[in-house]
Amino acid sequence: MRNYFFILCLLILGCDTGKLKVVMDLPIALNEISGLETDVENNLFWMVNDSGNKPILYGLNAAGNIVKSIKIKAKNRDWEDLAIDPDGNIYIGNFGNNDNDSNNLSILKIHADSLASDQNKIHPEVISFSYPEQKKFPPIKDKRHFDCEAFFYFQGNLYLFTKSRSPKHPEKTNLYKLPSSKGNYKAEYLDTFNTCKDDECWVTSADINEKGDKLALLTEKSVFVFSKLNTEKFFKSDIKRYEFNYKSQKESVAFKNDSTLYIADEYLGFSGGNVYEFKISN
Repeated sequence: MRNYFFILCLLILGCDTGKLKVVMDLPIALNEISGLETDVENNLFWMVNDSGNKPILYGLNAAGNIVKSIKIKAKNRDWEDLAIDPDGNIYIGNFGNNDNDSNNLSILKIHADSLASDQNKIHPEVISFSYPEQKKFPPIKDKRHFDCEAFFYFQGNLYLFTKSRSPKHPEKTNLYKLPSSKGNYKAEYLDTFNTCKDDECWVTSADINEKGDKLALLTEKSVFVFSKLNTEKFFKSDIKRYEFNYKSQKESVAFKNDSTLYIADEYLGFSGGNVYEFKISN
C-alpha cells in the first residue's frame, strides 16, 4: 500500500519536493525513520525508527530494499539518530527526551564485525551519560534544554546537539561531547547555537563529512552547513543556511559527498517517507 500511494502521488499529484530529489521510497517498516547513516564499506544505508518501534537496525541497498534486519538487544526507548566511525562501528542515539524527565540516556555502539556477520541479534556496547547541568527531572519549562535528536562521531568522540523544549527559546541547541567507548559519563558542554525562533527549527539530525571539514545540522525548514570547520569551535566556522521549499517531517541527514546530502523524512499520509538528495556548495 505504501508504494501504491507513492506511485499515485508521482503520476497524479506530481509530488513536488522542490530541490529535494527523491532517490529512495522507504519501505513501510521505516515509516517512522529517525536515523540514517551511510556505510560505504558494505554499500548499505543503515536506518532506525524512533520510540514505539522494534529495536531493529535496518540495512538497505540503493534501491530501498531491506537486505539486513538486525535485532539489537536493547530497548528502543527513543532512538533518534545514527553515527558511524572510520572503523565502520555504528552508534544508535538512544537519547530522545521529549519531556526532559529521563535519567536513562545512552548511545548504543554496534561493532563493525558484528554488522558484517550473519548474526540477527546483537548485544550492543552501552555508552550511558547524563547532562551535569540538569538538576531536576523534568526542569521547569524554561530550562528544558535536555532533549536530543542529533549527533555524530569525530576524532574519538561523539558530539551531541540538543533540542530545546523551552517555549521561550525553541531555537537553542547546546553542543556536548562524550567519549565513544563503553562507560557512564557526564556529557561535557561545549557551546550553544541558535537556529530560528520556532519549533520547526529544532535540530533533528547532524552529520560530518569524511574529510572532517563540513558539518550539517538538519531542521524541518532548513539545513545549516558549517564549512572550513573550526574543529575546536564548530560554531565559529563559515555558516550557510539552505532553506527547503518542501514541508515534511525531516528526521535524518548524512553526507553523500562534499556537495550532496542525503535527507530522510517520516511518512505522513501522502507526504514524506523518502530519502532525498540535496545539493549544497562544494
